[in-house]
Amino acid sequence: MTSEITLLVNPTAGRGRGAGAARPAASALRAAGFSVRTVLGTDAGDALARARAAVADGTGALIAVGGDGMAGLALQAVAGTRVPLGLVAVGTGNDFARALGLPVRDPAAAARLIAGALKGSRLDDIDLGRVGNRWFGTVLASGFDSRVNDRGNRMRRPAGRLKYDLAMLAELAAFRPFPYRITLDDGAVREVEATLVAVGNGSSYGGGMRICPGADLTDGLFDITVVGDCSRRTLLRVFPSVYRGGHVDHPKVTVHRAAKIEIAAAGITGYADGEPLGPLPLTARCVPAAVRVIRP
Repeated sequence: MTSEITLLVNPTAGRGRGAGAARPAASALRAAGFSVRTVLGTDAGDALARARAAVADGTGALIAVGGDGMAGLALQAVAGTRVPLGLVAVGTGNDFARALGLPVRDPAAAARLIAGALKGSRLDDIDLGRVGNRWFGTVLASGFDSRVNDRGNRMRRPAGRLKYDLAMLAELAAFRPFPYRITLDDGAVREVEATLVAVGNGSSYGGGMRICPGADLTDGLFDITVVGDCSRRTLLRVFPSVYRGGHVDHPKVTVHRAAKIEIAAAGITGYADGEPLGPLPLTARCVPAAVRVIRP
């Protein structure tokens, strides 16, 4: 493996932590004997083009510095190749890094772990989800949670997580279940009233909400959590248990496992790794061993 590796940096991640994290990460990698090239795109499209060029040029690894958005962008460059992906997680959610057992908001420690793993060839192949030509590592969200994202993205103020907290309150005020059509592995169409449908390659989204707690990155299957037609009161009562995965024991929650899912519901946008995929219907496939990652 070449000793030259590439840092793909989101300077705005975590309210500016991305730019600050690149320096100690690069220093730790250079101290371990690696040659480091830093890539900052003018926008997401430019950053992805530069990342793909680095992969095509034979970089020894692509290291995403930022949050889940930057990790998801890096996946588009390395999925289906043998170039390892590393994460220096300094964003708001960092759910992909959590799924991989990597340090969060400690760029020097993350870079030291990456350096040691690369030198020792401690690399793993994990599954990814794919919708059309888009790859995702954690969760495809749809329903109440994606409506919160939609509303939060339309709000100019306040900044940060508070915006999404306010968006959640607004969506709760207008809360209603949605009629879904769900097809698992080309089986029969299931018509259900559901609050949300979450398709998990990884277990968590939203900064540690374990919406699909049984998801396994290496089993070739999604874990699919369907929260049924619960009331606003039930949703508020069950919501806190999502952080430990306890919601799956509620009678309104069902969990399925499948390698492919088709989901349809009117007026719902799908989000994967926190980024919009587009309106439903969408078809997602779990692709085994789709990316090589650096993990402890």
